[in-house]
Amino acid sequence: MFGKSTYIERRKTLKAKVGKGLILFFGNDESSMNYTDNTYHYRQDSTFLYYFGSSHPGLAAVIDVDNDTETIFGNDYTIDDIVWMGPQPTIADRAAKCGVSSVKPLSQLEDVVSKSKKSGQALHFLPLYRPENKIKLLELAGVQPKDVVAKYSLELVKAVVSQREIKTAEELEQINRAVDVSVDMHVAAMKFAQPGMSEAEVAAEIHKVALAAGGSISFPIIATINGQTLHNHYHGNIIKEGDLFLVDAGYENELFYAGDLSSTFPVSRKFTSEQKEIYEITLTAHQAAIDALGYQKAFRDAHIAACSAIFDGMKAIGFTKGNTADAVEAGAHALFFPCGTGHMMGLDVHDMEDLGEVWVGYDGQPKSTLFGLKSLRLAKPLQAGHVFTIEPGIYFIPELIDLWSGQGKFNEFINWDKVKTYRNFGGIRNEEDFVMTENGAKLLGKPKPKTVDEVEALRE
Repeated sequence: MFGKSTYIERRKTLKAKVGKGLILFFGNDESSMNYTDNTYHYRQDSTFLYYFGSSHPGLAAVIDVDNDTETIFGNDYTIDDIVWMGPQPTIADRAAKCGVSSVKPLSQLEDVVSKSKKSGQALHFLPLYRPENKIKLLELAGVQPKDVVAKYSLELVKAVVSQREIKTAEELEQINRAVDVSVDMHVAAMKFAQPGMSEAEVAAEIHKVALAAGGSISFPIIATINGQTLHNHYHGNIIKEGDLFLVDAGYENELFYAGDLSSTFPVSRKFTSEQKEIYEITLTAHQAAIDALGYQKAFRDAHIAACSAIFDGMKAIGFTKGNTADAVEAGAHALFFPCGTGHMMGLDVHDMEDLGEVWVGYDGQPKSTLFGLKSLRLAKPLQAGHVFTIEPGIYFIPELIDLWSGQGKFNEFINWDKVKTYRNFGGIRNEEDFVMTENGAKLLGKPKPKTVDEVEALRE
């Protein structure tokens, strides 16, 4: 945890932003896999972490803005728990670390919410993603799970986003550390992978680095020879000479701040000429996106720059044709790049995604419905303290190639005969993490090897 003054100031700011009412926060509970005592890896809700710091399961908290009180609700462990888990801090001890002096058992939460409701006090809660918390809200406030999406507090969402999106110096220190370890995870994969191994062996090597650093992974590891599948968590293939290997993995440190990087490297010692040609186009697009970044400039501009660079690069080697601006506006580039150039990052690897992409990435403005562009998670102007990823890629997706070519789609922009010869090429992506400052974007963490020479040097 940070010092308790950090959490006190965060809650003070939140109260000023919300203005009035009762703010209800649910922490996360343990979640059972196949029987009660065999649980999934525990992860606290990130907004609960932001305001209260504690990663202990089974907590809730209330901030009464009108009466300027803050209370954490939870139950201390009994001797039966201690037998299995050892001595544990009390809830009061945990609360004191974040500057909360009022602690009550969970059984009293219903009374607090009920009295607030009877008095006509506004109840603020966030959009809920865990089913058990939706059930708790039903029991406490009578809000049906299906109605949460319509009844959550937009005022609270906007207030939380406005705080969490601007990373402080102490947060940036944590994120830099997380990115440094993330780089080590990727370098380990590049050095370790050899023909004849399974994808799972490489994924295990990546995970080992994260665990040895004292934290864990910030999301399930992508380690695959099928990089054309954007979120491919299957690790059952045997890697061989001539394959491209794509890794998307990040470290989550002890304070739960994330890194998120992607790399692509040859399973052979060097890229083939075809792989090198496509790889270098992705690097050009990557740099084009970085060059388009600017303080108070829309992130969408960086995305369009990457899309345009990909289309131009593919045109130079015969895959595409026609006017680039027209092609990108129509969405023809999305054959090769059907996703977004980046997203915010912090306590969540896709920061605050549970609060709604339209508020986190678009300031409430509507998203595009165009294939490819609709997957852009971040489009709004970048402010000092925004932390985000840059990750354009080129993907040859056989099913998409077959669908669009069969429909005669984008015949004016795509050379389908050339594209079909690469239908089993796979996918390439590099990803880095940045923070925006008033003087421009700054790379977070130590540099990740990404040039052809840097990558091939690690494959020797």
